[in-house]
Amino acid sequence: MEKPILEVEQLKKYFDIKGGVFGRKVGEVKAVDDISFAVKRGEILGIVGESGCGKSTTGKAILRLIEPTSGQIKFEGQDITNLDAKKMRQLRRDMQIIFQDPYASLNPRHTVEKIIGEPLLIHGMKNAKQRKERVRELLEVVGLQAYHASRYAHQFSGGQRQRIGIARALANNPKLIICDEPVSALDVSVQSQILNLMEKLRDEFHLTYVFIAHDLSVVKHISDRVGVMYLGQMVELTDKDKLYDDPKHPYTQALLSAIPMPDPDVNRERIILQGDVPSPSNPPTGCPFHTRCPQAMEICKTLKPAFKEASDNHFVACHLYEKEVATNVI
Repeated sequence: MEKPILEVEQLKKYFDIKGGVFGRKVGEVKAVDDISFAVKRGEILGIVGESGCGKSTTGKAILRLIEPTSGQIKFEGQDITNLDAKKMRQLRRDMQIIFQDPYASLNPRHTVEKIIGEPLLIHGMKNAKQRKERVRELLEVVGLQAYHASRYAHQFSGGQRQRIGIARALANNPKLIICDEPVSALDVSVQSQILNLMEKLRDEFHLTYVFIAHDLSVVKHISDRVGVMYLGQMVELTDKDKLYDDPKHPYTQALLSAIPMPDPDVNRERIILQGDVPSPSNPPTGCPFHTRCPQAMEICKTLKPAFKEASDNHFVACHLYEKEVATNVI
């Protein structure tokens, strides 16, 4: 059996809260709180959840764009958690990111040629003519024209800018790309074009994606497996068909019930969650979802459920699937 290209074990990222006259630490925001998963070579793993659940922080911590508080990240079997800056820079040839906002992620003072050519220069392509040829080739790969290389970012639409961001990520032939909500800022018609392009590039260049999004229909379209996050924790992970046909965690069930149906005659029972998402600086004890869960039990208040296999390749963190737990619903 082939080893996963990416293994994340017990990853945590806490941000300090400082206050008072001396700016001392008075608390911490648990943005990512003990999550574990693996990504197989060539697959697309979707990560979904509400805004603020820790999806983007997870993606950036995997690449060490922000440093994890604790945990282990392995890329192609190598532990990269404590690599120094020089070794990490060399590794970034194989690990890239497509940022969420195509308007903020491109330098307005640089031409497209410089934007895409910079990673080539950093990773050793010193010949200017070779870089120019590679930039033009990449622009055509993502559906733009070679003459676009001399333009600036403000001269492009949102969809075109995201294509430039994809070209930049592809520049050094990476193996893994973290896609941080790459279509959330785009119109629906443009979203489908970018998603189709990303699928085509995955097959053409044998890429592996971690696809972060909050739009469940987008994730269903592009992913092979889907992980659901809530309040910094992974609550469910399985194949996309299993997740959409048979969601096990009450939070996943509520999320899927909110997907708009294109047929107005189809009635779907909408699960309305009560209350607000708790603060990640003061998460509830026990199961993080118990304060809003319609199926909460007494044990959920005090004991955090383990993230384990409820059925074949279907992982869930919920006491409902632990046989030894009494079903005394609150």
